[in-house]
Amino acid sequence: MKLFIEVCVVGSILACVAVAQQSPKPALQKGVSVQMPVAPHAVDVRAADEPNATVVAITAEGKVFAGIQPTEPDALSRLSAETVYVKADARVPFQTVLTVLDALRGKSVVMLAASPANVERAKGVPPYGMKVIVSR
Repeated sequence: MKLFIEVCVVGSILACVAVAQQSPKPALQKGVSVQMPVAPHAVDVRAADEPNATVVAITAEGKVFAGIQPTEPDALSRLSAETVYVKADARVPFQTVLTVLDALRGKSVVMLAASPANVERAKGVPPYGMKVIVSR
């Protein structure tokens, strides 16, 4: 259980940052900015930046957002997406993350995180994360 908790905490999230470059690139999805935890074992998850991706954000204060809309954790069980991308601030109480994961029970959940290689970059980077399976 401790390992599962550590994986969830470490794998918690990546902020979507707009890229201001001269070469045309797809626009990143609007979202709630959070301070992402760093996870050296996270993998590239570009699907989280797709326009139709369902992203749940948890701020340092414990506020929960579905996209950019504030919501209660209990309401997350009504999301229609099969895959939900969760990004939690590194400073959020872990109980709040567990509450959100419990509300997403039965869905495919990908916890987003910052890659150590991307932490020091100033430009926008693709999301990184890991899939979490929450049993029914």
